[in-house]
Amino acid sequence: MAADILSARDGGILTVTLFNPDKFNALDAAMWQRLAEVFAAADGDDTLRCVIVRGAGAAFAAGGDLDEMHALRATVEGALDYHRRVGAALAAIRHCRHPVVAQIIGPCVGGGLEIACACDLRIAGASARLGAPINKLGFSMYPDELADLLALAGAAVVKELLLEGRLLTAQEAYEKGLLTRVVADEQLAAETRATAERIAAGAPLVARWHKQWIARLQRDTPLSDDERRASFAFLDSNDYAIGMAAFHAKQPPRFTGR
Repeated sequence: MAADILSARDGGILTVTLFNPDKFNALDAAMWQRLAEVFAAADGDDTLRCVIVRGAGAAFAAGGDLDEMHALRATVEGALDYHRRVGAALAAIRHCRHPVVAQIIGPCVGGGLEIACACDLRIAGASARLGAPINKLGFSMYPDELADLLALAGAAVVKELLLEGRLLTAQEAYEKGLLTRVVADEQLAAETRATAERIAAGAPLVARWHKQWIARLQRDTPLSDDERRASFAFLDSNDYAIGMAAFHAKQPPRFTGR
């Protein structure tokens, strides 16, 4: 089967699989473009509740496919075009309205690390190794792609990764703030699914609002009065009425996303 981005729906949860198992799921240019398309479609689906991103087999993703990178990035214009595709895919993940959970096992390197950093939560198996040892390949990380890693881990950790070219163990990555949690490899799929189900059981509008407000508060400008008023949009939602009624009835809520 050719390298591709696969997707499978189970209830309100979509699983997106990076599929290039012969190369530890390294992404070629077509895969980057397809990843952007899959997430654009997911963003427009009001019935979704959560997205899981995983790699095929025992790897998350070993970065970009080096076999095609020399030809595609032989000139500045070619390199800019290639990284526009990468940036579009990362932005589609980052700006997806629905919560996105990365399920990480084995190598999560270079572009794979960039994908993980664009997700909302990152759950890793103990075998995961995270880093971007591109100093050994003679090229630097594109600044726009560096932004998510820098925002997540801070300058000190990013310098450690890029200047030393280290691959961090899952536990090291957790301690440095790159991961949400670490579990045994054999528990990874179940833990990721349980996480997605907890998200899916919550009010979907609330999840989207929380993503929106977290992103907004990271901008270095104060909230306007209109924005503060907008934060109470939940008062007019059916899900707010459902949630409060379920609380008083001591029953689990069944949210509709309206």
